[in-house]
Amino acid sequence: MLTVKRLSLADAQLILDGCQKKAVEVGTPKDMAVVDESGHLIAFRRMDGAKFSSVEIAINKAFTSSGGGRATRDYKTIAGAGGAAFGLHTQFQGRFTILGGGVPVVVDGQIVGAVGISSGAADEDHAVAEAGIAAFMATQKG
Repeated sequence: MLTVKRLSLADAQLILDGCQKKAVEVGTPKDMAVVDESGHLIAFRRMDGAKFSSVEIAINKAFTSSGGGRATRDYKTIAGAGGAAFGLHTQFQGRFTILGGGVPVVVDGQIVGAVGISSGAADEDHAVAEAGIAAFMATQKG
């Protein structure tokens, strides 16, 4: 039998709070998604002014990061045009994305979920996701 670690709704809300704080700091309203280790949505938050077109993108970034176990920006080289895994973005009904802003949440070496952020530049979205994860991880120490 497997024992699976998974983010709770309270964990997801804490992550979203950290993401929102960073988004306010950088001055770009974001669409923010947190998924469990299987890529299923736990919580979503859309800040006032965030792009409506980024709702699904944020969810798909989290989905990709959870399933692949790496930040979505790390796929750019291998899955972008000319890369060894080009075409990967066509998998899972087009949900798999190489756009930066998806980051896995890892606790004790195990993926417990992922965060997806959208509405800004890829590096900014990634930084916002990392800030949310850092807020969560700060509660895990001790």
